[in-house]
Amino acid sequence: MIFVLLLAIPLAGALALLLPAGRFLPGDGAVRRYGVGVSGATLLVALSAAAAFDYGDPSRVQLEIDRDWAPAIGLRFHLGVDGISLPLVLLTALLSLLCFVHALRHPPHGAASDRLLVGLLLVLEVGLLGTFLALDLVLFFVFFEVVLIPMYAVIALWGGPGRRAAAYKFILYTLLGSGLLLAGMLLVAVNAGTLDLTELARRHGAGVAHGVQVTAFLLMVLGFGVKAPMWPLHTWLPDAHTEAPTVGSVLLAGVLLKMGTYGLVRVALPLAPDGAAYWAPWLGLLAVIGIVYAALACLAQRELKRMIAFSSVGHMGFVLLGIATLTPVGVNAALFGNIAHGLITGLLFFLAGAVKVRYGTGELDRLGGGMLTEAPRLASFLTFASIASLGLPGLAGFWGEMLALLGAYRPHADLPRETFATFMVVGGLGAVLTAAYFLRMLTKITHGAVPGDRAAAPVPGADAPASDGPDAAATRTRIAPITRCEYAAWTPLIVLTLLVGLWPKTLLAVTTAPVRALFGGG
Repeated sequence: MIFVLLLAIPLAGALALLLPAGRFLPGDGAVRRYGVGVSGATLLVALSAAAAFDYGDPSRVQLEIDRDWAPAIGLRFHLGVDGISLPLVLLTALLSLLCFVHALRHPPHGAASDRLLVGLLLVLEVGLLGTFLALDLVLFFVFFEVVLIPMYAVIALWGGPGRRAAAYKFILYTLLGSGLLLAGMLLVAVNAGTLDLTELARRHGAGVAHGVQVTAFLLMVLGFGVKAPMWPLHTWLPDAHTEAPTVGSVLLAGVLLKMGTYGLVRVALPLAPDGAAYWAPWLGLLAVIGIVYAALACLAQRELKRMIAFSSVGHMGFVLLGIATLTPVGVNAALFGNIAHGLITGLLFFLAGAVKVRYGTGELDRLGGGMLTEAPRLASFLTFASIASLGLPGLAGFWGEMLALLGAYRPHADLPRETFATFMVVGGLGAVLTAAYFLRMLTKITHGAVPGDRAAAPVPGADAPASDGPDAAATRTRIAPITRCEYAAWTPLIVLTLLVGLWPKTLLAVTTAPVRALFGGG
């Protein structure tokens, strides 16, 4: 019953906000603290589930709840975790709490109340957690769809100047993808005669014709690919990230994108293995195109959040490449890359929001240089997150990319090795370009001298300038210091990026056995 509690806490927390504001949680500050409390309780339940998990047998579905939902049509309320889903459950609960902590002192400004924002974020957390817990196809799809409206509303109500167009683009793309996904899943379920994901995974496609698997896998790849985001279905992402408030961008990059790649591993691969083998070279091709395309796009970007958004396309390209190899090494790389990207890119979007608040802009040219002089701690955090994202050995971002390239060098025996070796080389080029655009960004905004116009004029979001002498034109603006809420939101991500990077076994030991079982290896 622990997972019922895990979903019930944020759901009940969101429903409680429907009570009259005059009687329950009067004031925005009380509402934001309430959000921290509810999400904190949810994280505690997730940690208790992690403590109860049997790490000696991570391939077994554990802490299950399996009840009749609609017996007449075979629907069941079936929840549980294994080594594939448990890390994503913990990541979701952690990032949700950190977003609420960040919003204590830095709430997004928008057209609606903080009460509505907290409610929407809690509903979003329910959908995200449910997606990683569901073991029934229809239940999985229900939770998969629950996240759409809250994220749409967060972008549309608290986003930037282009928020409405970005929100419309997000909802239209994801709804189209959901339609294709539902068709693919039901195509397999009808032919297999069951909706239970654990049973379907045990069968490894038995009882489903080859042609049905090929068609179903294509539909599911297109559906999950919109969320992933897979090139060329990614075009909603840069606009959504650029316009979303900081908490929206963190959850969108940190968790929501993982729904697509997790769905490929949890649903598409075991349900239609013949289809996976047929389409894998094409999936690998789209993955490496996305890696190189995103890197080149990042080199051309002039806005910080938009550059980080395009970098997500590239990083998730490595995840898709790992899946396309159809090997335990490649899928382990994908699962590792999911967690690493969630930690690092979540931190990057927190930092991008902090930069925009203090400097009044995210435009790289307007930011100029000199951040190490003006705000050395903020610049240091940004430097750490950037080198982690470019894949420096010893940090979390390195292992997912390295293992994905290794998987491409030795793909499944039924796949063309020369083709995947080419993908490995192109992916390696993309990794080099990733380093180039992050170093370019750091050179433009953290190094060098403080621009002259910023040395004499106050910066939006900053403290009043401290004069060093009578010549006011020579004084330098003092940038607002990092707040306690920002430290509290950023520090866990930094610690986990180091921990997972230095001791990758902490994650690989959990995912390896269930990944082998996914390919029938027990």
